[in-house]
Amino acid sequence: MTGGIVLCGGLSSRMGSPKALLPFGSETMLQRVVRLLGTVVSPIVVVAAEGQGLPDLPSETILTRDERDARGPLEGIRAGLKALPSHVDAAYITSCDVPLLVPAFVQRMIELADGYDIVVTEIDGFAHPLSAVYRRAALPHAEALLAEDQLRVSHLFSRVRTRRVPTSEMTAVDPGLQTLRNLNTKEDYAAALTAAGLTASVPTDD
Repeated sequence: MTGGIVLCGGLSSRMGSPKALLPFGSETMLQRVVRLLGTVVSPIVVVAAEGQGLPDLPSETILTRDERDARGPLEGIRAGLKALPSHVDAAYITSCDVPLLVPAFVQRMIELADGYDIVVTEIDGFAHPLSAVYRRAALPHAEALLAEDQLRVSHLFSRVRTRRVPTSEMTAVDPGLQTLRNLNTKEDYAAALTAAGLTASVPTDD
């Protein structure tokens, strides 16, 4: 069984306001990503920073927190995998700032995970750790890396059976690769709203 993990504890420093709370139509960005992901996987774990405020989420959503602050995505991956129910063997892991996520992309990544501990999208030769399927078997290796203060997720890929999927293999299910379109700036946010046919007040600098 495959679940989903959404990481939303980043600092959002370039955006200027918390990405998880940004409006995207009638939802916040986090609510939208959880809803879209929930059409293909269950359960969903949301990983937030300690003390971080979150929008209302479906009652079945599992909420957990980073064990330590400022440890990057690997800390969130560890927290998310630890929070998965015991009957869930793997999870598609994403950030909360991909509101154009295509569920068919997620489904295809899950299909490609057979026989691997991690299946990760590769963009221009670089792995994209928050567009990937991770099995529970990767958890002890993530914990070992964190204990060694090795915080790069790429170190995890070399420790377990990892399949790298070039984007050319994913265009059949997501022609514009919208699933990989994470939003870091106000300009990214405005462009994504336009692509979705939505309008909203984009945060401005004080």
